Amino acid sequence: MKTTELKDRIIETSLKLFEMHGFHGVTVSQIVAESGTSKGGFYHHFQSKDELLYVIHDYFISYVLTKAKEADSSSKNPTEKLQKIIQSFVKVFHLYKPHISVFYQESIYLKPEYTEEIKKKRDSYKKLIFKCLEEGKESGEFRSEVPVDITGMTILGMVNWTYKWYQPGGEKTIEDIGNIFVDLILNSLLTEQAKQKKEYQSFFLKSDINQDQI
Repeated sequence: MKTTELKDRIIETSLKLFEMHGFHGVTVSQIVAESGTSKGGFYHHFQSKDELLYVIHDYFISYVLTKAKEADSSSKNPTEKLQKIIQSFVKVFHLYKPHISVFYQESIYLKPEYTEEIKKKRDSYKKLIFKCLEEGKESGEFRSEVPVDITGMTILGMVNWTYKWYQPGGEKTIEDIGNIFVDLILNSLLTEQAKQKKEYQSFFLKSDINQDQI
């Protein structure tokens, strides 16, 4: 078995065990037995069970941080940038739902050194969102009266709560949900002039109601 395959198997096994029994209710020996590896195999990838919990978080925070950096460097304007950031943010709750559920359930057990590393990445992500909002205000695309800090924290809080209610296979796909978030956020942020730009029309949900019938 390849090294990466074994690491992923250990993580997947630990996710199931942590969900069922909690972080302190699971031992390294149980993870080793359930994943079909050895303690040597476990400690080759993780210094401890604490580091394993940190890596579980790192998988999904690294994903959204990478996607936000890509949007920051490649997008033509703040509106397109924010749209990409929001959609990748929402998508993480589908790609890493077990990781996120376990982390929020068990994060109180993280040691300070791991908590600090997590905080650094979360702060980097928050700064990218704040930067995008600042740029949007400066360019005249976003409303000038909307405060960056409150708006940024509102976006983070609103999207983060997705982990509580999202269920794969539901009525809406994760892409549908991402589009709804984009519509809600951009409709509240964009100036009336920016909303009329043709390149932004695809970011908004289309009504099934014929306006001539109202």
